[in-house]
Amino acid sequence: MSLIDEIHEQPAAMRRLLELGAPVFERIGELVRRHPPKFVVIAARGSSDHAALYAQYLLAVRNGLAAALATPSTITLYGARPRMVDALVLGISQSGQSADIVAVLDEARRQGALTIAITNDGSSPLARAAAEVVELHAGPELATAATKTYTAQLLAAALLSLALTPASKQERRDLAAVPDQMEAALGASAAASTIAAGHSQLTRAVVLGRGYDYATAREWALKLQELAHVLAQPYSAADFEHGPLALIEPDFSVLAVAPAGLLSDVQSALLRRLRESHGARLLLISHEGEGLGPDEQLPMPAGVAGWLSPLVSIIPGQLYAYHLTRVKGLDTEQPRSISKVTSTI
Repeated sequence: MSLIDEIHEQPAAMRRLLELGAPVFERIGELVRRHPPKFVVIAARGSSDHAALYAQYLLAVRNGLAAALATPSTITLYGARPRMVDALVLGISQSGQSADIVAVLDEARRQGALTIAITNDGSSPLARAAAEVVELHAGPELATAATKTYTAQLLAAALLSLALTPASKQERRDLAAVPDQMEAALGASAAASTIAAGHSQLTRAVVLGRGYDYATAREWALKLQELAHVLAQPYSAADFEHGPLALIEPDFSVLAVAPAGLLSDVQSALLRRLRESHGARLLLISHEGEGLGPDEQLPMPAGVAGWLSPLVSIIPGQLYAYHLTRVKGLDTEQPRSISKVTSTI
């Protein structure tokens, strides 16, 4: 199976997780109700770290839980033992092989914290380290760049949030609509191919997002780095105004995730300023492109709930990265210098 096949398989992978994942989330919900955590710690690397960032936002906004991204090297390199006894500790990894992520769960479990592994390999070291295992059911992912395992991790984070705080009827409707919305987002392939054909010389860009979709900006930038060899630097749109804005000069490429919703007006003002006052060249993932005046737009379907937006908004970004890689004559399946499984300590 090729990278483009795995991109297109994502709606089916989400349907599998929704169908098969219910029992484990019911158990987790019961455990948490008996022993409510005071905070959450999440350990992850690479694409999984971007899923962790989404979970950090979601658990704070929807569940009222302070969530911190772990620093695994404090345990593996410095020998520290940060107190996690009152925490819910998550390890997120498609392979479950990274020793430093496993070490966080080992230490948390030693202290008596509730530990959960989110992984595509239920027999991995990470799965063995955890009290509960959320298997992604994404199926084999052969391309080096993570696509369907990433969006499955996002969905697992959303299902975890619902296990901790029961869903409203509207939230259940929002969730049920996601696979079909992802299917619709795959329709951006033609636009992605056309736009990428004009970007063969692209070597540097900034990638902006905010709120839940900051995770999308981070993941989109990573796909451009590892596949198309673009020096793509992601920023929160808010942080970008605190210094990095000075990078922008005429024709500098700014890629942004700008769906409708709570942050639309705030981001719109910044993006218009970048284009009109600084001469930036804008490429947006949005269904509101006309109002923002982008130079180019990757469409995403309307009606996606804001709290679930990253599951859908990343798909046009994946398609653009895939087509840009092909335009540059690079290998979409096995990028140079990296491997599918990266084990760090």
